[in-house]
Amino acid sequence: MPTSPSDPADPPRAAQPASGPSTSTSPSAEPVDLAVVGAGPAGLAAAVAGAALGLTVTVLDAGERPGGQFYRRPAPGLGAARPEALHHDWAAFATREAALRAHESAGRITCLPLHHVWTVTPSEGAWTLHAVAGHAPEERAAAVTARAVLIATGAYERQLPFPGWTLPGVVGAGGAQAMLKGGLVLPGRRVVVAGSGPLLLAVAGSLAAAGATVPAVVEAAAYTAYAGRAATLLRNPGKLLEAATYGGALARHVRLLTRHAVTEAHGTGRIEAVTVARLDRDWRPLPGTARRIPCDALAVGHGLVPQLELATGLGCATRPGPDGTTALVLDAEQRTSVPGIWSAGETGGIGGAGLALTEGELAAHSVAAALRPQRPAPGGGARVARLVRRRARLRAFADAMAAAHRPGEGWTGWLRDDAVVCRCEEVPAGPIREAVGDLGARDARTVKLLTRAGMGWCQGRMCGPAVAALAGQEPAADRRPLSCPVPLRHLAELPPADR
Repeated sequence: MPTSPSDPADPPRAAQPASGPSTSTSPSAEPVDLAVVGAGPAGLAAAVAGAALGLTVTVLDAGERPGGQFYRRPAPGLGAARPEALHHDWAAFATREAALRAHESAGRITCLPLHHVWTVTPSEGAWTLHAVAGHAPEERAAAVTARAVLIATGAYERQLPFPGWTLPGVVGAGGAQAMLKGGLVLPGRRVVVAGSGPLLLAVAGSLAAAGATVPAVVEAAAYTAYAGRAATLLRNPGKLLEAATYGGALARHVRLLTRHAVTEAHGTGRIEAVTVARLDRDWRPLPGTARRIPCDALAVGHGLVPQLELATGLGCATRPGPDGTTALVLDAEQRTSVPGIWSAGETGGIGGAGLALTEGELAAHSVAAALRPQRPAPGGGARVARLVRRRARLRAFADAMAAAHRPGEGWTGWLRDDAVVCRCEEVPAGPIREAVGDLGARDARTVKLLTRAGMGWCQGRMCGPAVAALAGQEPAADRRPLSCPVPLRHLAELPPADR
């Protein structure tokens, strides 16, 4: 973390309040230096580092408190004595949150919680971030103008549907962890954890430590896939220790089934059991290997998907990731392909909190150098060099994990035609296969037009990867004019130039 203070001869400007377009976007309103979208690990690190480098910073976040999904905490009213016990590397967050509050008190950072940024538009050499602030029905329009923007919107869970996945008691793996961290509640007493990716071990460990019985962790990939990445693994001893800690804690109590998947959930009013089958190398269920495991909850997820709507709406270039998702193209200093827009964290590829913290700080140095080239930070060059090396090491490890846990093409073999794929519109796999096989659909967009899959409330965020797979298409980044629902009155209130 940089420690150089702002130059006393050039005191930081107070960040402008985001009370609405009429104030913060008017020509007389002076823009802040940096607007950070998202207060998770990447956004938090960027905001604190940017303020320490002399920038005025405004942080807009959809949550009530900083930390994002990773550093989610129980509400104060729950009286949690030690919320840090549910987190890995809590000190990294606590240090930055304390710095955030100090900079906020000094007027260098303005924090705007409960602000859902839905678009970013050019504004006379700067950028205007439009947001929905507060909760319905009292939500209001808000806007912030900034000279530079850092997009740190994180990611959401990737779900591969299977028969019964809509039953009560079936939750996302990350969702189960969020319930525990944020609400101190368990999804059930006997919880099967399934899917693919390193998150499964962490979730299973947290659930078991909180008192749940975890009869099995069902991992679709094989850990032998890491064998060819030995050099990368050895350069990240901290990650190996973390994995060993989780694995060692679980080994005594939990059965780990690799190259297996939950292919069906059973129950009437709620999940009562799951069917688990062994997979071949392409993730096709092997006949005769199915077994049933009783449970009252299932925490399932196949990794994360970068949340790119704001960035792609601006025209930022994307690239395919080693895990089959789409990520932003970023240069060595976290710049996107659009001048004035930076990004850090999961938007550049899923990599975890440690990598996000590194990228956020690196992006702040890049923004400061771009906005104030005449005032380099003392020791900044050496600090940036260390950040670049750390990022390269952590990114290589993240890419190794992503490739090892990438879903195989045969996973659609466990999808019966009557299994729901699009939960919002209740579209099963059968009509999607019919659209592809009989009606000539060759991509997810055409499937959507023919079946309504992806036209519901989530706009394909949950079913998108599955629909693309059934259409024989690699997932591609959507370009949406609105990144979240916006009241029509907010659109009507926009200045003509922003409509």
